[in-house]
Amino acid sequence: MNKYIAEFVGTFWLVLGGCGSAVLAAAFPEVGIGLLGVSLAFGLTVLTMAYAIGHISGCHLNPAVSVGLMIGGRFPASQLVPYVVAQVAGGIVGAAALYVIASGADGFDLAGGFASNGFGEHSPGGYSLMAVLVCEVVMTAMFLFIIMGATDGRAPAGFAPIAIGLGLTLIHLISIPVSNTSVNPARSTGVALFAGDWALMQLWAFWLAPIAGAAIGAIVYRSVVSGDATAE
Repeated sequence: MNKYIAEFVGTFWLVLGGCGSAVLAAAFPEVGIGLLGVSLAFGLTVLTMAYAIGHISGCHLNPAVSVGLMIGGRFPASQLVPYVVAQVAGGIVGAAALYVIASGADGFDLAGGFASNGFGEHSPGGYSLMAVLVCEVVMTAMFLFIIMGATDGRAPAGFAPIAIGLGLTLIHLISIPVSNTSVNPARSTGVALFAGDWALMQLWAFWLAPIAGAAIGAIVYRSVVSGDATAE
């Protein structure tokens, strides 16, 4: 049970910290943190939680990561459903906390999207559905590749959270203009429930693409390891 609680708390922190930076601070008058700040915020949530709960639950914080690690042989299938439930619940509660905070300001309006992911007219840069799907698949595949490589038994010990956190930062730097960056169905679901309307209608894409990408990343990493003569 401790694993599921850890996943809940970790995903809560990811949504509150990452999406919170986008909703509350990205465009704050004169001292807004911008896309760079939001990207760093998402990376920092994962980095901090990886050190805090990595030894408890593995710090997945993401249904796509759990699916990818299962396909990669690093995670038991029997724990997949409770992990995903805990992650989605944490994402929803994190979004709820963010809503309570954000709605305390005059002029707050969910019409701004509440950091939701989208395509077409709801993509920050107006990118098409195909562009968004390809971007989310590729970014999540690379995220899984980084995670599996950084946590490999032959990798330098103790540095995995840094590589993973910086990897997620880079992913956001690339893809915020395309899809507002999901690579995480729990993160997308939490804020979409509050944004409603189009965010819920487009949510399917941010489950499908990250999970497909995670599977690809895990398979590619396994193929690399199987062809490595130094692998144990």
